Formats: sequence, structure tokens, C-alpha cells
Amino acid sequence: MRQPSFGGPRGQRAQAGFQKIDRRTRSIIWRMARMVLSDYKFSIGVVLVCIVVTSVTTLASTLFTRTLIDDYIVPLTQTDNPEYHSLAQVLFKLGLVLLVGVVCSYLYNRLMINVSQGTQLRLRRQLFERMERLPISYFDQRQHGDIMSVYTNDVDSLRQMISTALAQVFNSVITIGVTLASMVVLSVPLTLVSCVMAVVMMVTTTQLGKRSRRYFRTQQESLGRVNGFIEEMMTGQKVVKVFCREQQAISDFEAINEQLRSSACSANRIANIVMPVNGNLSNLGYVLIAVVGATLALGNFSLFTFHLSLGTIVAFLTLNKSFTQPITHVSQQINSVLNAAVGVERVFTLMDAQPEVDEGKTELDSPKGDVDFRHVDFGYVPEKQVLFDIDINTQPGQKIAFVGGTGAGKTTVINLINRFYEVGSGEVLYDGIPITHISKQSLRHSMSIVLQETHLFTGTVLENIRYGRLDATDDDCIRAAQMVGAHDFIRRLANGYQTMLQGDGGNLSQGERQLLAIARAAVADPPVLILDEATSSIDTRTEQLVQRGMDTIMQGRTTFVIAHRLSTVRNADQIIVLDHGRIVEHGTHAELMAQRGRYYQLNVGGDTDLLK
Repeated sequence: MRQPSFGGPRGQRAQAGFQKIDRRTRSIIWRMARMVLSDYKFSIGVVLVCIVVTSVTTLASTLFTRTLIDDYIVPLTQTDNPEYHSLAQVLFKLGLVLLVGVVCSYLYNRLMINVSQGTQLRLRRQLFERMERLPISYFDQRQHGDIMSVYTNDVDSLRQMISTALAQVFNSVITIGVTLASMVVLSVPLTLVSCVMAVVMMVTTTQLGKRSRRYFRTQQESLGRVNGFIEEMMTGQKVVKVFCREQQAISDFEAINEQLRSSACSANRIANIVMPVNGNLSNLGYVLIAVVGATLALGNFSLFTFHLSLGTIVAFLTLNKSFTQPITHVSQQINSVLNAAVGVERVFTLMDAQPEVDEGKTELDSPKGDVDFRHVDFGYVPEKQVLFDIDINTQPGQKIAFVGGTGAGKTTVINLINRFYEVGSGEVLYDGIPITHISKQSLRHSMSIVLQETHLFTGTVLENIRYGRLDATDDDCIRAAQMVGAHDFIRRLANGYQTMLQGDGGNLSQGERQLLAIARAAVADPPVLILDEATSSIDTRTEQLVQRGMDTIMQGRTTFVIAHRLSTVRNADQIIVLDHGRIVEHGTHAELMAQRGRYYQLNVGGDTDLLK
């Protein structure tokens, strides 16, 4: 199975490559921001207001440090009888201001949780809606576990980024703005020192982030492979145990799990050093501010016409922390941001996948079930043709059987009838109308198909049968079960038709599951019936019971049958013999046996199970 390519190229990259990644990342983040804003404009607006208020209250407490030292503490230390009433009043007012900041901080964090959860809900809904509109070929070419990883890990990484990193970015930008303005007012020279250190921290964060991002992409891809492998092993556990391949499965899992560990370590090793590096740079800036501030306060520099007080220096040191701290906070969130950026890229890749195209406009009012192939060629990929000049003429109500070796093209022909895939050249006609002119929904409503691999949904037996036609009554479903021979075993279940099925009908035998799938097709009552090896999982005794029911539901319907057993196809009106995508023989059972050709060879010796 071909592995999907959700990410970009790997390996070492030049600086130009990093710039390309940056542009793509900005595009993804901007698209995500537009998506969030489209649904939560008011909430985001309230968040921004609350962040501004929080930043202003924090700034007010910082600037009050200068007033507290210069206007209260220093004078109080210089008097014999200090009066604390005015100090108490101003501290009480400051407490009220800080309380407002605390309330606003709680409010915007609570709102960001609602925004992140709502965005996650919307994304998963859109992903599922898009998935239901994708062609079968999309799922044939991708691991289901990797697609599941998009729904779980990638969407959740986006939620974490919105709830934490996004609010932190908003807060950081606003804090930097108001703090920078206050620093300029207090001291221009000290502001220049702070700005230089901030630039150094930003450059460091950017360069390390560029190096880390490609490893985060590899990490997400490896995580998808791990999920896909686990999903395969869970569904194929019986096969693993039958062939005693437990140790091989463990070894294979350890290999891909090691790839995940290695990529995760590479990503986090670089990202995790950002915060310590920026923390040390911030401390270095703090020391420089203290040295420069003390020099300006104690020295007599004619260049500066103002004097720095002790309170101003202390306040500026606190402002410097408020100025550089947002950069450190952003660096703390770099793992979440980079991980989410890759996750969002994978989410958008699935959302942007081309849906199933349906240009058909014709609706089938009273379909007769007349299906014809006219010189059809087909290939799953352009460079490899699978079917060659398939030409089949049928009459409504006929039973058409396809036989041939594995890989002859039997199932491919069936997939073209219901437009799971589109023909390369030639055309398929339904009641004389090219199927490309018929809407897929109308076309598929006129058909029922029973696949070799059955799938039952979580629900009751009755609900699984009714899935073929949602408006079917209980009596309709029971009659369909009786028709195909499923009624007897259903009655023996614990709760009969109300028995709950879980785990794809794991509490039923393979034959019983197949019978329910056939009953589901029967209740739909379509003019065309497709049986893709529908009795392959049923024992010979059960097949005799099912065959009588199938003969009943085939009456008056055009039926296409793929079967390996002679008993299933010998009464067909037409038997089409395929070999390497070509029709080599066709006719009734008697006619083909008389020709002593390929069909005769498949049945020589009278074996009833040689059509393989």
C-alpha cells in the first residue's frame, strides 16, 4: 500500500529551503487564523481587549515601582515620624487595578478554551464531511491509520496551540508594545540596550525554529505510520497468530516506533534548548541594563540632560523583564507551535483533497437494469492499463458471471459499473444512457453490492440489515433475512434481531456476517445486484440454503456475479471469462464447456471450486 505524502521533502536543506518552509508556514498559519476568526470574531475581540487590560494593569504595577520608591519609600526613610496612610491608600488602589487584571486574565483564558474546542469540533466535522465525499481510490492508496492520525493527533495539536500558544502570542505582542512605549519614556539609552538584546533573542529563536520544524514534520509522518501499523495489526491479528508471526510483528513495530522516537528526539532536542538560551540572554540583558543604568545614574554625562533616579532604574529593570519575557514565553511554546504547524498542514492536505467528481445530471426514474460495456479500457494509473477492450451486452434480468484467475480484472469490471472508478476510454451504458451522464447517487441507488469483505456497523442486527434501505420496515428486513437464509441463525442469537453487534460483528461467524450483508443488499430491492464472491466465506451446506434465497432475489434483476465455485455460475445467462484484463471467452456454461477452452480448463475434472 502506498504511503501518503502529507509532509514535504526531508533531509538537509539550505537557507533558501528554510525560507521556502517559512513562507509555507506563514501561509498555513494565516489560513488557520482566518478560519478561527470567521467563527469567533466576537470572542477573539473580547480576548484582545482582556489581554490589553491585563497588560496595562501589569504595566501599571511595574511603573508604580518608581513612584513607590521615589515618592514613598525614600521620603519615609528620611523622616522620624513616617505616615503610612497615603501609602496604604495608593496600595489599595493598585490592588484593585491588579484584581481587574486577574479577572481579565481568567476571562480570556476561558474564552480561548472555548475557541480551541469549537475549532476542533468544526475541523473534525469538516474533515469527516470531506472524507465522505472522497473517491474510493483515495482510501485504496492510503493507510487508514494515517488518516485516523489526522483526526486525532494533528487536530489535537492545533487545539493545544490555539488554547495556549495563540493566547500567548497575543499577550506577548501587546505586552511588548505597551512596555516598549513605557521604556522609551523612562530612558532612551536603556531602551536601546533592551532592543539589541531582544533582537539577539528573536534571531536565535528563529534560527533554531527553522532547524526544528523539518524534524517535527518527520515526527508527525512517523506517528501516522505507527498508527497505521497498529491498525493493520489489530485487524489482521488472527493472520498474525495463525502464521506465528508475533515476533516479526513486534520487530516491525519496534523499527517504526524507533523512527518515531528518533524524529521526536531530533525535533525536541533543538526546540527545547530555545528557552534556556533565551533565558540566559535575558539575564545577560538584565545585567547590562543594571550596569548601564548605574553608570548613567552615578556619572555626569553632558550628553544626557536628565538624571536617572533609583526608582527609575528599578522600574526599568522590571520593564526589561516584561519586554524580554514574552520572547521567552514564545520560545516555551515553540514545540507546540511547530508541532501544530505540521499538524495543520496535514489537516489542510486532507481537507484540500479532491472530492469525488460527479458531472452526471440524469436521474433514473424507473431503471430497468440494462448494463452494457462498449470497448472499455481502464487503468488505475495512466502508465499501467488493466482492462482492454471490454465489450459486454446484457439484457435486463440476466445473470452475468465473471470468472478467471486472480488479477484477471473481475472486480475491476464491477468497480466501473457503480463508478467507483471512471473508465479510461469507451463507455458503460445503463438503460442506454452513458453512466457518466447519470448522477452517482441515482446510479448507486439502483444497485446493491455484496463484497467479499463484509463490514457490519455497531448497532443491532435489524439496523445493519436496514442500512440497505433506511425506510424499510421491520417486516421488510425480516423477509429479506428469510429470503437469504439468515433468519434461522438470527433467531438463535441472544436477543434475535435486537442483538447488538460490535467490533464489526466479531461475535458472529464469517458466514453469518456474510449472510447479513446479503440480506442488507436484498432489502434494498434494486434492479441491479452485484455479488463479488458473496458466498466465498460460507460453507457448502450454508451455501445451498443461501443459493435458494439468492436465486429468489435474482429473479427479475440484472445480476453480476464474481464467483469461484461452479455451482454459483453454471446457471448464468452469460459467463464472461477474463484473462489479464481481456475477454477470452463468453457464453453459457454448456457452450463454454463444449468449446473446451479456458473455461473448460478451469473446470476440468468436475471440481466445483476451480475457478480461482
